[in-house]
Amino acid sequence: MKLLAIETSCDETAIAIIEAQKVNSKTKFKILGNDISSQIALHTQYGGVFPMMAKREHGKNILSVLENVLKKAKIHKINKNPKIDKKLDEKINILLSRENELNELWPTIMPFIVKPKIDAIAVTTGPGLEPALWVGISFAKALSTYWNIPIVEVNHMEGHIFSIFPKKNKTFIIDSDKKIFPMLSLLVSGGHTELILVKDWMKYKKIGQTRDDAAGEAFDKVARMLGLPYPGGPEISKLAAIGRSNKNSKNPIILPRPMIYSKDYDFSFSGLKTAVLYLIRDLTEKNPNVLDNIKIKQEIAKEFENAVVETLTYKTIKAIKQYKIKTLIVGGGVSANKYLQEVMTNDVKKNKLRTKIYFPSKNLTGDNALMIAIVGYFQYKNRKIVKNIKSIKAKGNLSL
Repeated sequence: MKLLAIETSCDETAIAIIEAQKVNSKTKFKILGNDISSQIALHTQYGGVFPMMAKREHGKNILSVLENVLKKAKIHKINKNPKIDKKLDEKINILLSRENELNELWPTIMPFIVKPKIDAIAVTTGPGLEPALWVGISFAKALSTYWNIPIVEVNHMEGHIFSIFPKKNKTFIIDSDKKIFPMLSLLVSGGHTELILVKDWMKYKKIGQTRDDAAGEAFDKVARMLGLPYPGGPEISKLAAIGRSNKNSKNPIILPRPMIYSKDYDFSFSGLKTAVLYLIRDLTEKNPNVLDNIKIKQEIAKEFENAVVETLTYKTIKAIKQYKIKTLIVGGGVSANKYLQEVMTNDVKKNKLRTKIYFPSKNLTGDNALMIAIVGYFQYKNRKIVKNIKSIKAKGNLSL
């Protein structure tokens, strides 16, 4: 079967088309088309993502992303003489009534695309920024109605769990008989920090989460304090790596590891962020130009990253031991952090754990439609097809 997936949970407009074929316990996936339109350059000048701005950009970009993906999948055909169906056009107009940019562009593009051979549509319904989510949902509803194709809803965080399967090749296999359970997933992104126990395929139990700021959010906020551009995570990591290589540091900085030894598996990064704020305040009182010193920035970045990574790793290792985890998946934007990958991998070895650890390919650590397509396929096979598309809503705080 062929499935088209739509992802607009934050500032990436993403669409993917996959082909899946099940043989016994194995499902072979082929990536037919995959494309992302990023808004990072736009939001960088504002130091973060503005939901309504992200929404407008999704509306402007999503049809061109669809066309690109259809072309990559080699199923893009031009309809030179489209027939006018007023009743259908009215339905589409109603479905897109809240999406001005998309509604305006629809009649200039969609009537000229021949309906492709696609069996289902998967769309992210949450969690995420609700204005952004609604664009993808409205678009999915319109496509479903226009092409008479069923829809399945996908949880964005579940997508990050499945993001480890695609690699560089266009094909990959998921074996449902493979003995990988119990599995643990550490999901770390700008909006979430969670530990998810996976007892079987599509069966989840959240055993820990952040009580305030997510790890990625803390990275971005600390980066802003240091005068670094958005997104802050990669910038912090660059400075931290240089600071770590400087073995003769004369400016030792110590930051707290919030909740690292708490009895549960919850996290808290708000206090760490505040500690950095107070540290910068105290340093600035002594020297107003202290942040002009790049070495000071490197030391702060290094200790902040150390604190985050140490906390994430300690609690993850603790959960691996308690639940006798066979497989660890680290997903989400922060999973691209090289220091986190290094420390997590080394600590699994140091503790002599037989747990296999997986990180997504770098291009799949962030938001993408390919991971949504994989989950969408399994939802479709589990008969989770939406019976009434009017019931599909954006769920900004959707949980696994």
